[in-house]
Amino acid sequence: MKTYRTAIIAAAAAILLLVAGCSSGGSTSPSSGTSQPPAASASASASTSADAILIKDFTFMAPASVAPGATVTVTNTDSQAHTVTSDDGASFDVTIQGGATATFTAPSTPGSFAFHCTFHRNMHATLVVK
Repeated sequence: MKTYRTAIIAAAAAILLLVAGCSSGGSTSPSSGTSQPPAASASASASTSADAILIKDFTFMAPASVAPGATVTVTNTDSQAHTVTSDDGASFDVTIQGGATATFTAPSTPGSFAFHCTFHRNMHATLVVK
């Protein structure tokens, strides 16, 4: 019973934080005319940047290309863990737990880098670095 109550309280707290983050907007200063976005918006826009790989329904959705040495954000919307592992085994390898986000550094040399999930061999894509 205590574990159930703790889970309910944690879920309620998470929902309140989410609602508070979504409802707060940027403030505009009348003197400067500029807007300051809230911190939650800054992190949300970072995860939807051009240097992001999305994992959804056991499928990779890779960007058209990334810059050499770019930080690539991987968001896993599945409940299962996945990896983003270069086929050459050396360029990059990151594990992303279900519902989590991770980052890795793109190779510093331009090229096409095929990758896969080591847990689910049917998952394949290519990261283009240029």
